[in-house]
Amino acid sequence: MSETLLVSELFLSIQGESSYAGRPCAFVRLAGCEAECAWCDTRYAAAPEGDPMTPEGIVERVKSFGVPLVEITGGEPLEQPPAYGLMSLLCDRGYTVLLETGGFLPVDRVDPRVHKIIDLKPPSSGAACLTQNIELALEAPDELKGSYEFKIILASRSDYAWALELLRRYDLAARCTVLLGTVSGKLSPAELAGWILEDRLNVRLQLQLHKLLWPGKDRGV
Repeated sequence: MSETLLVSELFLSIQGESSYAGRPCAFVRLAGCEAECAWCDTRYAAAPEGDPMTPEGIVERVKSFGVPLVEITGGEPLEQPPAYGLMSLLCDRGYTVLLETGGFLPVDRVDPRVHKIIDLKPPSSGAACLTQNIELALEAPDELKGSYEFKIILASRSDYAWALELLRRYDLAARCTVLLGTVSGKLSPAELAGWILEDRLNVRLQLQLHKLLWPGKDRGV
């Protein structure tokens, strides 16, 4: 029998973030996360509680949704080792596979066919920013550089200054897709848009589309 994964929820929705925003997507939200980021908006999934499912069972459930795009998210999906095999299995079945990771763990073991959406945590989050993943992206062959994108969620002007220094240190926005977003209730997206325009940053302003579509709904979106 295959190893099982602990699944917090598995649902069909509109992709609300990343360069794939707006597309119908099957979401596999794995349970468990040890990072304790201050701005986590899926705190319910941080607990190691959920339904045990085999990779094959997850693939069959994803198949039932009838869409070609699937995201593995959490919690922190890379804390469950069978997640690596699940992503490869989905790729083998012809799916476009996205991984959304908090960025606390290196993505070097992730199947190169997977599109990796990696958080870079600013100081206000209280969590560490793992720059190793930036180095992995920059060292990747040219044909694989497009499989990395980085997301930074900001709560303040000081977070923005931190992000600006990071982007300039690695020339990251010129080499990878970078998304900047805001912590709800802490920083106005319009204010962040103004800073981006002022500094002429080659980044994408990210709004959480699913929260605009279904305000107040925390799960299943």
